[in-house]
Amino acid sequence: MQLEEKLKHLPASPGVYLYKDEAGKIIYVGKALSLKNRVRSYFQPGAQQPPKTRLMLEKVADLDLIVTDSEVEALILEQNLIKEHRPRYNVMYKDDKSYPYLKVTLRDDFPRVMITRRHLRDGSRYFGPYTRVGAVNETMRLLKKIFPFRSCKQKEPAARGRPCLNYHINRCLGPCGGLVDRDKYRSMINEVCLFLEGRQEDLIKLLAARMEEAAEKLEFERAARLRDQLQAVREVVERQKIITGGFEDQDVVAVAQAPEEACVMVFFVRGGKLIGREHFMLKGTEGLSGQDVLSAFIKQYYTDVDFVPGEILLAAGIGEEQAVIETWLTGKRGARVLLKTPRRGEKKKLVEMVAKNAGLTLEQERLAAESRRDHTAEALAELAGALGLENPPLRLECYDISNTQGVDSVAAMAVFVEGKPAPDQYRRFKIRTVEGPDDFASIQEALRRRFTRAVEERELLHTGQISSREAKFHVLPDLVIIDGGKGQLSAARHVMRQLGFSRIPAFGLAKEEELLFAEGQAEPISLAPTSRALQLLQRLRDETHRFAVTYHRSLRDKAGLKSLLDEVEGIGEVRRRSLLKAFGSLREIEKATTEQLAAVKGMNKKAARAVYEFLHGASC
Repeated sequence: MQLEEKLKHLPASPGVYLYKDEAGKIIYVGKALSLKNRVRSYFQPGAQQPPKTRLMLEKVADLDLIVTDSEVEALILEQNLIKEHRPRYNVMYKDDKSYPYLKVTLRDDFPRVMITRRHLRDGSRYFGPYTRVGAVNETMRLLKKIFPFRSCKQKEPAARGRPCLNYHINRCLGPCGGLVDRDKYRSMINEVCLFLEGRQEDLIKLLAARMEEAAEKLEFERAARLRDQLQAVREVVERQKIITGGFEDQDVVAVAQAPEEACVMVFFVRGGKLIGREHFMLKGTEGLSGQDVLSAFIKQYYTDVDFVPGEILLAAGIGEEQAVIETWLTGKRGARVLLKTPRRGEKKKLVEMVAKNAGLTLEQERLAAESRRDHTAEALAELAGALGLENPPLRLECYDISNTQGVDSVAAMAVFVEGKPAPDQYRRFKIRTVEGPDDFASIQEALRRRFTRAVEERELLHTGQISSREAKFHVLPDLVIIDGGKGQLSAARHVMRQLGFSRIPAFGLAKEEELLFAEGQAEPISLAPTSRALQLLQRLRDETHRFAVTYHRSLRDKAGLKSLLDEVEGIGEVRRRSLLKAFGSLREIEKATTEQLAAVKGMNKKAARAVYEFLHGASC
C-alpha cells in the first residue's frame, strides 16, 4: 500500500509510527496517543515544521504502524524500537558505543559484581550508565575494598578444598570453600546494592548494628572487620556534598544546547546528599526546543536504569508528555514519581547549578572537538607530505586478513573519513577462493571484490538503476593501507592495476618496525613514533585488525555452535541463530541458566533444558 493510501486509513488509537526511506530503512520512530492525529499533522499543507523535520519528511517513502493499548505502552515500545534501529532523525546518545554498567547477578546463588556494556533482562540489577570508563572502574575498586564479594568468573563458584587467596586477605567470604552460606552471602550483596543506590546512610545504620551485635557476642574479629567496613563507607559519605535539608532521593536534570548537539547533565541526590553526576552528549537535536530534547533524553535514559528516585527535578518543563512519562516511571519504580520544575527556593538554585554545569561541559566538549579536528587536519597534512600525495587523503581504507591456520579466512576493510572512524562504511569479506593460510591471495580476493563492486555500482548509479543509498562500494579511497609488508602490498597493487585503479596510492604498513612500504621504492618510509601521521595510521590499522578478528571469531563461534548443537534434539537453524544473537558466543551460552535460555526468541522451556543439559554434560 502506498504512503498516500496509508495516510487515509490511520487509526485513532495509541501506538507507534515508523517512517522509512526508499531503501526501507527506518529513519524515525515516534509515539502518539492518537496515531491518526499525530501522523497526519506531519503532512498537513502549510504546516510549520522545524528544518530537521522538513528534511526528514522529504526522505519518507513508507510508514509502518504498531497499535498499543495505551500511551504508556506506546512510550515503552517507542524506546525499545529506537534502541534497536537507531533511526537517523531521533534524538540519541552521541556516542554509538554503549555505556558501561555495574551488574549484580542476583539470579546466581552467590552473585557476582561485574562491569558490562550489555543491559539484558536477565534478573540482574544494573547500576549506571556511566559515561566515563574511569568512573565505573573507580567504583568497582571501591566496592572490592569495602565488600568481600567473589571476583571469580564462574557462574557458580567451583568447589575446592582450600579457598582462594582473596579469602585469606579478607576480600572474599569463601563460597568456593563452603565457608559462607547462601543467605549470609546474599545479605552482603544486598549491602552492595544499597551502596550503589546511594543509600549509604541506611547502610551505615545496618553495619553499625551488626558491629555492636558482634561485639556483644564477643566475636571481636568479625566486629573489627565490620568496623573497617563502616569506616570506609563513612569516608565516602563525608566526601559527599549536602544539597538539601531533607532526606530526599532526587535526580536533577538540565540541558544545554549548541546548533548540532546538546549536553544533558544529571546530578544524583540520595538522602539529601550529592553522590555523583554524569553528562550525556546527544545528537539529532538540531532545531528542537530544550523541552523536546529533555523529554527525549528522559525517555531514553530511564529506559536503561534500574533505580528511579521519587522526584526528578528539571530545569525546564517537558510539556504534554509529562503526565504519561510520570505514569510510566511510577510503574517502573513501583511508587509515585514526580517530575518537577521548581520556580523558587533551594530546588530552583539546585537546577540552576546543574544547568550551569551542563553549559560548561558543552563548552568543554566543543573546545575538545575543535582541538581534535586541528590535530587530525595536521596529521592528514603530515601524512600527505610524508607519502608524497598532492592533497591530504580524506578517505582512508585499510585491509587485513584473519584466519586460524587457514580456516574460516576473512578480510576486513575499515574506513576513516577525515581522520575519524566511519563504522557504517566498514566492509567484511568471507574468503571464498583461497585454500589454506595464503594472505597474499586472500588480500587479492578482497580487493578484487571491493573494486569490482565499485565499477559495477558506479555504472548503475550513472544509469539511474540504483540510488547512492543502495550503493555500498561506489565511493573510492584517497589512500589504501595494507596491513603487511612488501609481499602483501605487491599482491594488492597487482589487482588494483588489473581493475584500473592504479592511480589510487597504496602502501603497506608492517607491524613491529612500523615501516611504510611503497611499490617500486627500495627503502621503506619511516615516520617518527611521535608523528601524528603514524599514530593515525596505527589507529586505522588496529581498528581494521579488531574488525577482522571479531568477524573471524563470530564465524568460528557459529561453526562451533552449529556442529555442537546439531546433536541437541529440538534445536534447528533458527534457534541456533537466535541463541548466538542473544548471547554472542558459545561460551556465554554455556554460562546461561535454563530460564535465560528459555527467554530467547523462539526457545521454550523444553528446548532450553535440552541445551543446558547437553552443554553442561559435555563440559563435565
